[in-house]
Amino acid sequence: MARKTLNRGTQGYTKGMRIRRASIKAISTLLLAAVVGSAQTTYQPKFKGDPARSDSEAAALGYLRTFLRAQRFYKKKNGHYAYALIDLAKTGSFTRRMASSTDRGDYTVKFHPHKDKDTFEITMAPKQEDSTHRSFFSDDQGKIRVDEAKEADSGSEILKAD
Repeated sequence: MARKTLNRGTQGYTKGMRIRRASIKAISTLLLAAVVGSAQTTYQPKFKGDPARSDSEAAALGYLRTFLRAQRFYKKKNGHYAYALIDLAKTGSFTRRMASSTDRGDYTVKFHPHKDKDTFEITMAPKQEDSTHRSFFSDDQGKIRVDEAKEADSGSEILKAD
């Protein structure tokens, strides 16, 4: 008895088997993308009581806290607040790189020193405002304020953990 051999094409598969295999690859790729995408949308707090809602907010708040700490050290050493971001370089943890650019990823730094009153204001304005990109403000008092609808200012509510 002679066996019949099947012509399986160049890949050793029938046309139907190739289609099924391609479909399985496409579905598994979509599932993988969905899992990775859902993992990126869930924010993991960086510490207990973290008020940030996203990694972008956490980075912006970290910059703001580092800036405020550097301003306190600078005033203690020099008797007045810094008039420019570059003056804070090498003060505390505030680096030259932090001072060199006002572009901080999803946020823009707006620093306004008031030499005549020895005060300052700093705003971290998001490039796009949404529930995970709020605006932050602080001044020489050191309280961080937040606003979801507009650019934060001295009248905005004080930041608290959600």
